Order: sequence, then structure tokens, then C-alpha cells
Amino acid sequence: MFQSIAKSELSTSTAPTASFFIPPGIDGSQGTNRANGNRPLIAANNDFEAIKAWLTRYADTSTTFANYRKEVERLLLWSTLQLRKPLSSLTHEDLLAYQYFLADPQPAERWVMQGGRRFARSHIEWRPFAGPLSPLSQRQAMIILNTMFSWLVNAGYLAGNPLSLSRRRGLKTPPRITRYLEKDLWNEVKQTIEAMPKETKREREHYFRNRWLFTLLYLCGLRISEVVDNTMGDFFCRPDRDGEKRWWLEVVGKGDKTRLIPATTELMDELSRYRSDRGLPPFPIYAEATPLLLPIGGKSRPMTRVAVHSIVKRVFHSTATRLEAYGPSHKGTAARVKAASAHWMRHTAGSHMANSALDLCYVRDTLGHESIATTSRYLHSSDDDRHRETETRHRDLVEIV
Repeated sequence: MFQSIAKSELSTSTAPTASFFIPPGIDGSQGTNRANGNRPLIAANNDFEAIKAWLTRYADTSTTFANYRKEVERLLLWSTLQLRKPLSSLTHEDLLAYQYFLADPQPAERWVMQGGRRFARSHIEWRPFAGPLSPLSQRQAMIILNTMFSWLVNAGYLAGNPLSLSRRRGLKTPPRITRYLEKDLWNEVKQTIEAMPKETKREREHYFRNRWLFTLLYLCGLRISEVVDNTMGDFFCRPDRDGEKRWWLEVVGKGDKTRLIPATTELMDELSRYRSDRGLPPFPIYAEATPLLLPIGGKSRPMTRVAVHSIVKRVFHSTATRLEAYGPSHKGTAARVKAASAHWMRHTAGSHMANSALDLCYVRDTLGHESIATTSRYLHSSDDDRHRETETRHRDLVEIV
């Protein structure tokens, strides 16, 4: 949640909204789009209080809350710092300008974290953006903001939704997932981890943690939020219909939905290896509170999503550096790995499962998709067959020439 606002004047520096005071002139108490005269359903006197009331509805869903806070915080900072006007005075034209701003947040030193790094919200180098947003991320941001504006209208705080005038265009679903690592690139990532130093206790701790993290991401298709929000006590063992003991991982994921993931022998071997290095028994016990991934140094507390993202990016960056060292012919693949993020691992898991002839219904259930249509986007083998057939049979024009 937004924390209490420090009583200092609004400056030109960009920081989380909890760290500065918005002067009354632009705090929204006199916003031109306020629903004055109507009976409000929320006790909000300014934009900040109204936003808090909206966000409170998502406080029990950490991932959704964090995503929604991020988008509304960006808009609030842009409105007050860039336009010097309250959020409740924004017009349709202002929000069109904001969409262009999302594609290229300028000036970059004010809005974008430098050096390709992500900083915690409490860090002095924190900025609202890690870089320009892709068209898909821009659209998602505006969908979230439209949800907020609509709710504030229904709550009697705003007179109208400035985004309701926007042209509604359906987003075409991409025919296939493309942001994933092919088998050869995934093998390069594994080689990077395996080449990590293991001489000291701390080096071994980093090595085993990386092995375990990437195993979780690949074999289970977990999101980063699921890695940090679930515990080792979510593993459990039960006999199947033939009496053979099978391990499962029960995950609470996106939308607070629970799903069961088959914990394969390979996964449990990696878990045992990781736990043994941390001085824990090989297998977890029921309801054990140990986080799925642990900080270096023996502390038993959950890691932040930013920290886990940073681990993944470092491994990808090291892999890209190794590929670049192979020579100019590997420049393209190196750039692809360098651009990869933690969510690419989920796409990699889904793509490799789907293309290894695993039943798509099983892939759907493991990844937690609502529809088999979503899962089918990971199936690239049919595209490969189509390309092969086209290459072989669609040759008439070439032969005539």
C-alpha cells in the first residue's frame, strides 16, 4: 500500500509517491473532473486518498496489487511532476500524451533506472521505469488505468472517465509464443550455471541456489511471484493408484488460484541437493515455512521479486557474454539471451513441454492456463512442419526460373 506521505514539498526528483507531499493546488481536492455535488461512496478528499481506496480492494493479492500500484503511481508522478496538474484534472488529450510517454519516458534520467538495473523502491536510484514499455505493456497499463478511472466514477469521486473516449481496438493474439529459449540456448544457460565457481562456501551457496531456481522455473513453469510467495512446505507426497509415491507441489499463483504441479524425480533431486547445501533435511515436511528460494548467508526469509529477477538477468547476461566470445556468428543468439527475462523461462518451460508431445491438457494444468487455446500458443512443432513442407513442396516458381 502507499505509505504515509512525508511532509516535504514536491520536488522535481522522481521517487515513490509515499516519499513526497503533493501541494494542495495539485492534490486533486479541487480537480476539474471531480464529481462535485454528487454523494460520494468513498471518504476521499484528494486524489491520493481516492487511489488508496481503489488499491485497497487488491491488498490481499500481492502480484495484482503491485502491478496496479506500479501503473497508477507512474501516472500520478507524471501528472504531478511533468504536467503539474492533479490526476482528477487529466483530460482525454492528456492521457493520449501519456501513452506516447510510456513508449519513451523522457527525460530518462528522471524516469528510467540507469545501467539496466532494477532497484528496490526504497533505493535512491529507484525510478518508475526500467525502460520504454512495449506496445503490449502500454496497452496493459492503459487497461489498468481505465479500470481505476471507471471505479472512481462509480464511487462518485470523478465526474467522468477520460479514457472512455479512447478508441477500442482488439489486440490480436500472437499466433505463437516467441520469447522463449530454444533447446540449444537453454543448454547454454545450464552450462553457465555449471561453470560457476564452487571453491568457497559462499560460492557453492550461489551455485546451488542458481541451479535450484532455474530448475523450478524450467520444470515447473513458475512465475517469479510464485517462487517468492510459496514455501517448501507446499511440497507433499502421496501414493498413486499403483501405490507408488509421487511428489507434488501445490502453488498459489496468479489470481489466488491454486494448482498442482507434478514434482518429478529430477526436481526432487535438485531440491534435496539445494536443501542439503543449506543444512536442511533432504525433503521438506508438511507446512514447513522455509521459502522456496533463500537469501545467501543462512537467513530463512523470502526473497523479493526484484532480487530474483536480478539473479536471472545476471545468468542470462553471463550466458550472452560466453556466446559473444564464440565469435561474430553468435552475435544474434547472444543478443537474444541478453534480452531474455525471468518470464522467458516460463515460456521456455511451456514451449519445451508442448513440443515434446506432452498432452496439452497436462501442460495447461501445470502452467495454470484457463484455456487450452492459451497453451496451444506454445506449440511450435506444427509451425516447423509447415515450414518443412513449404520448403520441400512449394518449389514450382524456383524450378521454372
